Amino acid sequence: MGKCKVLVNCNNVKVKDTQACQQHQPQWTKFVAQHNRQSGGGYHKITQRPTENLPWVANREPRIQPHDEEMEEPVRSNHFKVPSFYCVETVCALCSVIVAWTKFAKAESPTKILAFLEKVFPTEEPRPDYICIDKACWVLRSAVRNKSWDNIWEKTTRFIVDTYHYSNHKDDDDELCQKWCNPAPSNGSAPNLVIEEKDKQGRPCWRCAFNTQACEQLNAWIG
Repeated sequence: MGKCKVLVNCNNVKVKDTQACQQHQPQWTKFVAQHNRQSGGGYHKITQRPTENLPWVANREPRIQPHDEEMEEPVRSNHFKVPSFYCVETVCALCSVIVAWTKFAKAESPTKILAFLEKVFPTEEPRPDYICIDKACWVLRSAVRNKSWDNIWEKTTRFIVDTYHYSNHKDDDDELCQKWCNPAPSNGSAPNLVIEEKDKQGRPCWRCAFNTQACEQLNAWIG
């Protein structure tokens, strides 16, 4: 018959035609009622659009993970439904060609990002000079804490944030991000990242040499 799906450590046999044992039948009944397409909740789920603010729909704040903040992995209340993955993480070249990809089950934490990058670039030779990611400053902080910066990345690679998120970090006075993760520093510390051009008035100006949002734009296109 199989084991109960309510708790990880529940070894009771599930009741026929259900996913719960006799002890946890109330939880199963509640789950079925909430997810039945014929129920009011199921009907509202079908007709509701995320942007609509209807009087009969509960006002629930969406669970959004900030790009530049740590996030705890959510705890599942039961195992009735097949779990979905939080995101697909990609490593892209500047031309948007996918170099590698993986799935993060519950959260996009800096430690998971570092583990993924270490798997993709296990030796020094293939590691890029720059890795651009919206969470670069958090990834750098985590690498320093767990010593992987000293042991793995410092010799070969610099973590930079993309231009969109860097502008937000400037407003937040994030000194670490401004000093170490700037995608287009004008002080000459990273000449390969900037190009000198002239604006419409013919005055010299600097711009990014590369598209730092190639991966973001690829994800938006896929989505």
